[in-house]
Amino acid sequence: MNALVVSALLCALVTAGTWLASVLSKEHSWVDRIWSIAPIAYVWIFAAGDGFSPRLVLMASLVTLWGIRLTFNFARKGGYRPGLGEDYRWAILRGRMPGWAFALFNIGFISIYQNLLILGFTLPAFTASASPQPLGAWDVALAVVFLAFLTGETIADEQQWRFHRWKDGERAAGRSPQPGFLQTGLFRVSRHPNFFFEQAQWWVFYGFAVVATGVWLHWTVLGAVLLTVLFIGSTVFTESISRSRYPAYDDYRRRTSMLVPWFPRHPRTAAAEVDAA
Repeated sequence: MNALVVSALLCALVTAGTWLASVLSKEHSWVDRIWSIAPIAYVWIFAAGDGFSPRLVLMASLVTLWGIRLTFNFARKGGYRPGLGEDYRWAILRGRMPGWAFALFNIGFISIYQNLLILGFTLPAFTASASPQPLGAWDVALAVVFLAFLTGETIADEQQWRFHRWKDGERAAGRSPQPGFLQTGLFRVSRHPNFFFEQAQWWVFYGFAVVATGVWLHWTVLGAVLLTVLFIGSTVFTESISRSRYPAYDDYRRRTSMLVPWFPRHPRTAAAEVDAA
């Protein structure tokens, strides 16, 4: 059976399973729980369909490393524990929507759309599998860049993990943690460096399809595009919550790049730009 068909059937089963689990458990982060696992399965299916060619094995190995790291990070935050793993943003969104509207949102966006997106950003492996072009220096270069972005995301998540552990310790001691949000390390040059590195890895993954075919634009770029759109929307929603919680967050926004790591602006420069606007 065609590897794309097998992956699509698996995606349909996972979609149905995550939606049913959300209805039965009243938790809506089941797609989050498989986010780092399903791509590994899809890419290895494409590798098997290509006879485990060197390029597809390399691509599948990189995605496996990505998935192991993300699974570990999600697990240590309690993501797989019943009653503790739901994304806090879903509870906030439920409070802003009628019950019937959130039910439609759950099946349409959380379950169907996100599962299709997960399959979508692995599809460059399908494009690459159709090319007879042998593994070359550009593939190695892309692998190095992918691993660099993976390292960046690992560092950002570790910094965030330690910060939240410190906040928990402050609260346990009866103190109010100040500052209330992370502004140091990689978070000094980007408000969401982990989001940036996550998206960057999947754009690099699409690069393997470009190298394999010698053609810049394939329909399988849609996965990386839609992932970026999702992250931008998620970032805007997350920041609206942070701004409501922390009065100082607006100053942080003015001086710090949202996604792409960049030199922080001087407070006076940021304030002048706001006045000019």
